[in-house]
Amino acid sequence: MSILKNIVPIKEVTMGSLLSPDNKLVGLIALILATMFLVGAGTYFMHGHHVYGVTREHPWGLMIAMYIFFVGTSTGLCIIASFGHILGIKEFNPVGRKITFLAIVTLLSGFTVILLEIGHPITMMIYNMLSPGLTSAIWWMGTLYSLVLGFIILEFIFVLRGDHKWSKLLGIGGLIADVAAFSTLGSIFGYLVARPAVNGPFLPLYFILTAVVVGSYLLFVVYGIIYKMNFPDVIKAFLLKLSKILGLLLAVLIFFDFWAVMTGIYGRLPERVDTVMYILGTKTYWVGEILFGAVLPFIIILLSKGKAIKSLIFASFFGLIGVFFMRYDMVHNAQVFPMQTLKIREYQLPPSLIEYTPSSTEMMIAFGAIGVCMILYHLGSKFFELEETEAHH
Repeated sequence: MSILKNIVPIKEVTMGSLLSPDNKLVGLIALILATMFLVGAGTYFMHGHHVYGVTREHPWGLMIAMYIFFVGTSTGLCIIASFGHILGIKEFNPVGRKITFLAIVTLLSGFTVILLEIGHPITMMIYNMLSPGLTSAIWWMGTLYSLVLGFIILEFIFVLRGDHKWSKLLGIGGLIADVAAFSTLGSIFGYLVARPAVNGPFLPLYFILTAVVVGSYLLFVVYGIIYKMNFPDVIKAFLLKLSKILGLLLAVLIFFDFWAVMTGIYGRLPERVDTVMYILGTKTYWVGEILFGAVLPFIIILLSKGKAIKSLIFASFFGLIGVFFMRYDMVHNAQVFPMQTLKIREYQLPPSLIEYTPSSTEMMIAFGAIGVCMILYHLGSKFFELEETEAHH
């Protein structure tokens, strides 16, 4: 333990402090969710992959959507953290440590989910190095995220040690790797020529845009819970600056969504137009993606000129739900139109849309991972000094 303290500054903690969260209600929610995760993971290990609701016709489900949600949040947090120690926006300096640690926690939570989706994760790690698939976007995404995790962990260590030269260099490396990784994840969907509903060159940009949005939402919610709406001046200044950036990004996101729908309708491309019309008939799109994910927070920012922080915190909670539906709907909608086999001499019935319902095991693992994320953050707040002071700068 003493050797570890020489490498990473660690606070003295007691078992009592670890078991007593600052907010009892949040701690209870985290415990319930983490228990759900353990039950779901145990069910998966006992019965195998068939306990999931995915099929050969719809192979990607809730687990993929939640993985994208977590790693996208981590990417957004890395970008936001760079505003302070890389771009020099002074309002972001007091929160750099906390944002960087949140980026680590959300990335680890995403890895936890995807490892229970992959059939043989140990084999994947071995052959990822022994026989790299250099032409595979998925290989590049996984490799880049491994680099990201290494960069941001080392960055966090040097930040705790007060070595700003190395923390800045590692932060730049982590930022580049993170943007490359998440945009590559977007390209996995963009490359799907057989799935016109998502195929296109702008999906990686859309992924990065929504990553910063969801990272901003998370920070509003986290700081609202930590300070119980009574913010110190430095935190209030940070949230005011972040709200203005978020307002600009939401305007771009609404613009992007509008024209994505319009080009899908007026292009009349078979399958794409059918999928767009299906999307426009779903409540998760209008209530989740549009109202919660973009319009409600944007209206609050617009009407208050970014100063209604308390209202924006409540809207950000719903914004997190909205961005989750963005991820879930994108994964589902990419597969909702069935792939047709080529039959020449045999009659083929007209295709029908493929419906998908997550199994209880998928829901316990995916949503339970939120509890895992909350517990990891709680432990980090006890072991590490996440609050920055003027002396740190």
